[in-house]
Amino acid sequence: MSRHSTIRIQPAPTAKPKPRDPVASGERDAAVNRAANHNYFLLDRFEAGVALRGTEVKSIREGKANLKDAYGLIKDGEAFLLNAHIGPYSHGSYSNHDAVRTRKLLLNRQELRKLWGKTQQKGFTLIPTRLYFRRGKVKCELAVAKGKQDWDKRETERKREADKEARAAIARGRKS
Repeated sequence: MSRHSTIRIQPAPTAKPKPRDPVASGERDAAVNRAANHNYFLLDRFEAGVALRGTEVKSIREGKANLKDAYGLIKDGEAFLLNAHIGPYSHGSYSNHDAVRTRKLLLNRQELRKLWGKTQQKGFTLIPTRLYFRRGKVKCELAVAKGKQDWDKRETERKREADKEARAAIARGRKS
């Protein structure tokens, strides 16, 4: 009689899933306009979608977006993002996008009316503060902003320093 041998099959080693990019998953902002808080008083904030090309989205995921000189504009009942720099995609071909082009912002009609009314007042403008991903779509946070004068910037710096010193004094008091 022949003897049957049992064959044991080893389970395949489970590969550890590669962690998802924090920018693509929405855990971290793709681009932040740090100069906006320094140069403007930021009042109301709105979330807007951005109409982009495919290579632009991939480039934003790579972290090649810059909002430093960007601003928003409402014209003919539509909102646009101007001077936002999105670098060319590294693996793009002849169909790569222009780095600085006018991009349409996607807002509903009520938000457009509110923004248009606020920006018609003297001294107010639309400033993009950050680009981020939400559910796989690129979103832009727009702020209605009023420009700061030099003395306003100095006053803001003084307040920041005073708050920092107060926090340090409280921390020193807790240690002793």
